[in-house]
Amino acid sequence: MNSFEISSIKKALIVVAHPDDEVLGCGGLIKKLSNSGCEIEIIFLSDGESSRDMNDSSKAVKARKSSAHEAARILGVSRIHFCDFEDNAMDKSSLLEIICSVEKILLNFEPDLVITHFIGDLNIDHQITSRAVITACRPQPNFSVRALLMFETLSSTEWTHNQKNIFNPNLYVDISDFLSDKLDALKKYDSEIRDWPHPRSIKGLEVLANKRGSDVGVNAAEGFRVQYIKI
Repeated sequence: MNSFEISSIKKALIVVAHPDDEVLGCGGLIKKLSNSGCEIEIIFLSDGESSRDMNDSSKAVKARKSSAHEAARILGVSRIHFCDFEDNAMDKSSLLEIICSVEKILLNFEPDLVITHFIGDLNIDHQITSRAVITACRPQPNFSVRALLMFETLSSTEWTHNQKNIFNPNLYVDISDFLSDKLDALKKYDSEIRDWPHPRSIKGLEVLANKRGSDVGVNAAEGFRVQYIKI
């Protein structure tokens, strides 16, 4: 996906399980796309908070959604959607219901590019999100989606129990000019940031970006698995 191809993408839809996954997985690409004039929307299928043991989860959910809006402004996102499926229990919902929620927004927005979780992640919500998106984006005649990508999420992708389904990127996007924006966006999710050497730390995210960059000879990159690209 070179600069010419990036500039040809007019609409991108990011579908994630929880607010902060979009930054961890593809925050640099989101900023790179928005800077090129691409219109970007994000779907958050769950809130990332309500499953936690706390006295008032509604307050935490509200704060997490506010963080999502702040991060979206930094990255240049046009619109975000909250679907409010049960956090860390999306397997209790009908997969068809989740697919339909994605399809409704997808068909209305008509994106060129869709990005979601790697299907082999440890987190069950990530797995189901990926399954729903792959189903909703199955290629059809006159379908708007030209490319479907899957990203890695620190503290989930690398902790997978399925050793036969390891994340090996086959597409790299140079985010050297946008890494600082990605890190600034993650800082808006301050309750989710851990101290180094936890992988979901500011340094952890920077180290991964530098590692992916070194894989292809640039300062910083994000790696993706290509589900399909129609050229």
